[in-house]
Amino acid sequence: MSSEVPEKTKGQPSIGQAALFGLCPQCGSKTLFEGVAQFSPKCSSCQLDFTRFNVGDGPAGFLTLIIGAIIVGLALWLEVSLAPPFWVHAMIWTPITFAAVILGLRAAKAALLYAEYDRNAGEAGRGE
Repeated sequence: MSSEVPEKTKGQPSIGQAALFGLCPQCGSKTLFEGVAQFSPKCSSCQLDFTRFNVGDGPAGFLTLIIGAIIVGLALWLEVSLAPPFWVHAMIWTPITFAAVILGLRAAKAALLYAEYDRNAGEAGRGE
């Protein structure tokens, strides 16, 4: 594996832009995701192979803890201050939790892929 960092080009997005908008770390095209939170095999613009990056399930664990703590805190605050019926909690927190997990997972996975690309990271033991 070479120790060179990929050369920065004019069209490269920042890590924040790539994470929020699903941009390719090399060319900046919106080609990072194929599905809701599934990476495309490669960028259709610059042909960067996304399969060589191993993001894994790390973002899911952190998101579960962070989003869960925020939602529980907000639900407890709502319960203590207004004491709404249970169905109100279900109608409010179910879609908010779903949206936060999906959007957070996309952003976290994109940020980790960008960080791997930026640091030219690879799997241990591979002789590339």
